Amino acid sequence: MGLFSKSNGVSWIAVFLGNPGSRFDGTRHNVGFMTGDALANKLGVRIDRAKYHALTVQTKIGEETVLLMLPQTYMNLSGDAVGEAQRFYKVPTDHILVVSDDVTLPVGKLRVRRSGSAGGHNGLKDIIAKCGGEGFPRIKIGVGEKPHPDYDMADWVMSRFSGQDAETIAAAAKRAADAVECLITKGVDKAMNLYNG
Repeated sequence: MGLFSKSNGVSWIAVFLGNPGSRFDGTRHNVGFMTGDALANKLGVRIDRAKYHALTVQTKIGEETVLLMLPQTYMNLSGDAVGEAQRFYKVPTDHILVVSDDVTLPVGKLRVRRSGSAGGHNGLKDIIAKCGGEGFPRIKIGVGEKPHPDYDMADWVMSRFSGQDAETIAAAAKRAADAVECLITKGVDKAMNLYNG
């Protein structure tokens, strides 16, 4: 892993996807941001430094120096933020870890993947287009399928969790934060074994 460490020292970029602004707080599309907040709390840091069209902080996870990022570009332009940081730190694509929502998974279910297509997710699509392809690991957090086929997908991902789902997703964000640490320190296979329950 030390192979990629330059003097500026970042060996991984962990990207938590969401939309900026308080009107998006707590929406399905923002479970990435929730996970970033959960991880920052656990590590005792604040993701609050404006850089690369994102809020960022550099921190240690195990032996690795990691840049945590909350892109502030809106979801469909996430690749602008990630690409800028990737070029600055010269981090290879397989050391960019992206946390996002997934409408095909039940609320709170995690899926760790080594790589893959965007699966219709505009944030992932933009990162794939601007950061060297599909070969980056990702942690997807289930936010549930839309209630019926005619329901507008944009309305669904912008809707908020309520009742039991809100509790389930808060717990899932904490588990996803643990999965980020596991993947970075122990590798994708270990994280897949532990968190793809």
